[in-house]
Amino acid sequence: PKVAIPVGAPSPKKPMAPPLVPLGRRERSQLSKGTKEIEARLDLHGMTQARAHRALSGFLHRAHGDGLTFVLVITGKGKIGAETERGVLRRQVPQWLSQPEFRNVVVGFEEAHIGHGGTGALYVRIRRVRI
Repeated sequence: PKVAIPVGAPSPKKPMAPPLVPLGRRERSQLSKGTKEIEARLDLHGMTQARAHRALSGFLHRAHGDGLTFVLVITGKGKIGAETERGVLRRQVPQWLSQPEFRNVVVGFEEAHIGHGGTGALYVRIRRVRI
């Protein structure tokens, strides 16, 4: 049976945030070799989680607004095994990037090449601005 939608019913919810897409092998290779430019960098070393989250949000929204494609986010590697709180940004930043609040500006992200910081940094692909 057909379902009647009453007049004046609220419009359907806005579409879900687009899914994250991993970087392509070619893009990753070009970034690591330096043939594709990293257009901006953000270093979160030594920041508290709250400050790092604010910095990341502002940085990604500016990069998106400026029409950048690839940026590098440096989290630092953290001390291995010393304290459980070490390396908290290294664990948190990928979780933040996966949240809906960043999906309109982030296409995907991946651990950086060793020359760009390896496990202590992430390549982030910025979503194009729709005109």
